[in-house]
Amino acid sequence: MYSPTPLTPAVFHILLALSDGERHGYGIMQEASARTNGKVILGPGTLYGTINRLLEAGLIEEAGERSDPELSDERRRYYRITGKGRRAAVTEAERLLGLVHVARAKHLLRPARAV
Repeated sequence: MYSPTPLTPAVFHILLALSDGERHGYGIMQEASARTNGKVILGPGTLYGTINRLLEAGLIEEAGERSDPELSDERRRYYRITGKGRRAAVTEAERLLGLVHVARAKHLLRPARAV
């Protein structure tokens, strides 16, 4: 059985990458690296091992036909987040936000700036 939280960093980064659209493996790697300014590098072994576990757990699924066949590359498999995966990502994001609130209360982080 797959435990939904806490998620491993690799799982969370993959779900984050898929939360706003379908991506292939290399696209997931690029998204995680770009979002973290190169601090998170998902190597191929970690990425595809984690993708396989997420597929088995029903948190992601392979996408079918590409919405725009011109953008498709037949050699690449595209993935998308499922409802179960989105719920797991939201739960983890809320858990992490709770930790940030505790860190702020303990003066480990500056207070959040008004937007």
